[in-house]
Amino acid sequence: MRRIYFLLPSTQCARMIVDELLLKRITWRHIHVLANHSVTLDDLPEASLVQSSDVLHALARGTAAGCATGMLTGLVAMAFPPAGLTIAGGVVVALTLAGGGFGAWTATMIGLGVPNTRLKRFEQAIEHGELLMMVDVPQNRVDEIEDMVKLHHAEADIQGTEPTIPAFP
Repeated sequence: MRRIYFLLPSTQCARMIVDELLLKRITWRHIHVLANHSVTLDDLPEASLVQSSDVLHALARGTAAGCATGMLTGLVAMAFPPAGLTIAGGVVVALTLAGGGFGAWTATMIGLGVPNTRLKRFEQAIEHGELLMMVDVPQNRVDEIEDMVKLHHAEADIQGTEPTIPAFP
């Protein structure tokens, strides 16, 4: 799957493109619209927190950091056991998993409040009232969808595609 980005001047234009995408058998859940707070997206597929925040990137980093910290703690405890305790490999595995879970949880909480770094280049346009439409399509349909939008909507500004979309868009 590839993600195509469009900047659109109005909700009317966005509605027409969504209707055409639905006719081209692009499902509703693969269309995401992001706008500033002054624009109402009444019946448009609004981008969720996963699309608008950096939660997935933070989740990956937090899980990796937590697992590494938990494993290091377990190895240190195994090398220098507390008085009278025997620490084996199971403790290292348990601490690694606990660290990974804690790292994932805390990083996700932080990532929810951070804007998506992939959308940084669109911030000014969104602040000025434009709408960002993100459409996830199979790789072999990218040209077809871009051509359809160019043909019917000259006011739409196609901003290119992302080589791959996140695992959980």
